[in-house]
Amino acid sequence: MAPNSRSYQVSATPFTVFGHLLFIAVATLVFVWLLKFREGLAFESANKFKIFNDEAEIPDMFTLHSWLGMIAICLFGLQLLLGFFSFVFPGAESYSRAGYTPWHIFGGLVIFFLAIATAEMGLLLKFLRLGLFRSQEALIVNFIGLLLFLFAVAVGLSVVLTRGY
Repeated sequence: MAPNSRSYQVSATPFTVFGHLLFIAVATLVFVWLLKFREGLAFESANKFKIFNDEAEIPDMFTLHSWLGMIAICLFGLQLLLGFFSFVFPGAESYSRAGYTPWHIFGGLVIFFLAIATAEMGLLLKFLRLGLFRSQEALIVNFIGLLLFLFAVAVGLSVVLTRGY
């Protein structure tokens, strides 16, 4: 039988801090990658290295990356509408809010993991299109993917575990 204290529970706070640090590391690595190896970032440029998503030879909605990205965006919009009408809209009853909360959290996690999977696939597509093999740029892209995965694990743990405050 478990003791009557909460000593066996793990707090989410360290994972939350770790997730924030991982986010900063991912953002910094992407920034370094774009500035050092891709010669900057632009929406329109004669230099195709500056355009991050220049896949002119691939039609829209052709790859799994694009399909999962569109599904993630649509599910996020649906989650936003359902959350607004359940939690912000003044006509919702408290018992219906309480019943919807675990499903809202679960749906948010699913959408978040779907977005992470889509980002990982986008990195893989870019990696293969650029032919990055055994170079410093390939190492940075691989570390971005690894840190994105660790970020997803840290966010998932911080949502699932109890708060320490």
